[in-house]
Amino acid sequence: MIFRLFPLIALGLILSFSLSAQQKTEPLKVIEFSGMVFYEDEKGEPRPLPYTNVAVMGTSRGAAADFDGFFSFVALPGETIVFSRIGYKTAEIKIPDTLQSAKYKWIQIMTEDNILLPEAVIFPWPSKDHFKQEFLEIDINNELRENAMANLAEEKMKEIRYSIPADGRETSSLVLKQQAADYIYTGQTKPQNIFNPLAWKKFIDAPGAGAIIKRKIISNYFTPDNIYVK
Repeated sequence: MIFRLFPLIALGLILSFSLSAQQKTEPLKVIEFSGMVFYEDEKGEPRPLPYTNVAVMGTSRGAAADFDGFFSFVALPGETIVFSRIGYKTAEIKIPDTLQSAKYKWIQIMTEDNILLPEAVIFPWPSKDHFKQEFLEIDINNELRENAMANLAEEKMKEIRYSIPADGRETSSLVLKQQAADYIYTGQTKPQNIFNPLAWKKFIDAPGAGAIIKRKIISNYFTPDNIYVK
């Protein structure tokens, strides 16, 4: 009789252990981890530090602080949070594992980190003797000479001058010259080139200008024999 009841007793024990295990298993608790990232300016006043990386150590979870230094993402109690940004010392904090609330807020003040790199001087050759040796061993054949002459031809140089855009130095020089020319006539009206014979000549010599020039416009300044209409 006892042997017949043994399977029932074993089944009851297994069910009781599984029920107790289910009761002990708690659901995973997640929290909203948010806050602000600051740094101290020259006067010692806190300022928002934007674009700071805020990540959970050992995972790919995290966020980047916005322009105002605010961040927010989901984390777990007991995890370690890493604050990092170029030019500042990396900081770490640990979220308490005894939190009762579903939210945890944190304010992190970053400290500047200045890294001084040693001076590095890069030379194309180790020494002047190596440069002299390499220079004397250069083989300038006819093909290289022809390529050099083709690159220095007037047509090629003209094509390069019109195809390569102006750099920042040239552009700024042109702007400054234009501003200097405008300052000459500050407070007064610029002279009109409509009464300038040289300006009219340039306009006439321009391609296609003769088709739109009327003889009556310049009859007071040029004789008909001197006017060339294309």
